[in-house]
Amino acid sequence: MTDDLDFLRFIDNIKKKTAIDLSLYKEAQMKRRLTTLRLKHGYTTFETYYEALVQQPAMLEEFLDRMTINVSEFWRNPQRWDILRQQFLPDMISASSSKLKIWSAACSTGEEPYTLAMILDDLGALHKTNLLATDLDQGVLKKAQQGYYLDRSVRDVPASFLKKYFLEEEGVYSVKPELKRAVDFRQQNLLYDAFDSEFDLIVCRNVMIYFTEEAKHDLYHKFAKALKKGGILFVGSTEQIFTPSQYGFETADTFFYRKC
Repeated sequence: MTDDLDFLRFIDNIKKKTAIDLSLYKEAQMKRRLTTLRLKHGYTTFETYYEALVQQPAMLEEFLDRMTINVSEFWRNPQRWDILRQQFLPDMISASSSKLKIWSAACSTGEEPYTLAMILDDLGALHKTNLLATDLDQGVLKKAQQGYYLDRSVRDVPASFLKKYFLEEEGVYSVKPELKRAVDFRQQNLLYDAFDSEFDLIVCRNVMIYFTEEAKHDLYHKFAKALKKGGILFVGSTEQIFTPSQYGFETADTFFYRKC
């Protein structure tokens, strides 16, 4: 069996077993990442590696963790969060007659939704917000719900927020319980699962870069449909949408797009 066929069969088997379609991720990046993982365990082909995944749940969990992209920090790219905090969220709060509806998509280990929760609390609006956070990986969702972080994750958190919203012990920072209670963590496959609707804000950052152009195109349409009119999509610093109008968006600021 050729290497290409071996990998294509692996993709097909994984889709049947987990409903995760690896063909929608950029092939070179995904194949390189998974080849490294396969060789680490001593398997010479993806066929034998898949057989091991089926037989060993711990190895399957490791595979799922490596396949998903779990790199996150609080206040990643602080200037963009300042724009959200100073401009968009106050406008949403003043314009809303009911609870705000906010979604952190592909939330990884929770830094992003907890950043949102801190900002909303600081603005006096956390109790008036439904804050959803989703990810494909159940392992990272468990870590997010536990809310423990090392100092490198919190390096960009403003000092006043760090003091107010975290407890620190021997270099480990734990999110205070009131923030944990404010975030609804759920498992979700962005590429296949249906989205809720009428969101005021969707935050999906530093994830789209790993998908194919076709997958990104479909996701932008789904995000637009999930937002209410005037709602904002906040994307990562390498994920600028060059023709937002094709999805029903207009540019509201750098990396912020408003549903028309």
